[in-house]
Amino acid sequence: MTSVNTQITEMQNQTTANNLATQKRNPSTKTDDKNMFLNLMLQQLQNQDPTEPTSNTEWLAQLAQYSSLEQMTSMNEGLENCMNYIAALYNDMGMSSEINQTLSMIGKDVTLKIPDEKDKTKYTTVRGVVSEATFEDGSGKIKIGDKTYSIANVISIRESDGSIKDPIIEEHTETSSNKK
Repeated sequence: MTSVNTQITEMQNQTTANNLATQKRNPSTKTDDKNMFLNLMLQQLQNQDPTEPTSNTEWLAQLAQYSSLEQMTSMNEGLENCMNYIAALYNDMGMSSEINQTLSMIGKDVTLKIPDEKDKTKYTTVRGVVSEATFEDGSGKIKIGDKTYSIANVISIRESDGSIKDPIIEEHTETSSNKK
């Protein structure tokens, strides 16, 4: 009988510790499954029929279930942490790639196609050598002449042969024959 009482006391202590840990992590969360499982087990221990007590094999099976639940919960938390880490790493890599791409344009001869905001059939092409590259508001910007442009408008990049000193700006109107 003392071993059952000892088990009950240990389980109550474990349940209390788990409840406190859960409340510290997230005070507004309902009791999670593992604490509910322990509480049910404790109630079963306390309210069992003394003339026909539960067998040791049944208790061991329930403890094994609890242990499996603990391991699955721990593994789930580990997987969530891993997924969060991978997502953050992916975002960092994407930003790093865009920064590198933007910086690699310095000194290159680029052509940009800038759509007209009012008339969808009109656009401007700008060709020149990139003198400066910046990264603002989550996107790369390049400077050609005295104007700054988004790298989203770049349509070609080539090594500069030194022939372009000032930017070449041309206005265009798309027709059905030159639409791409």
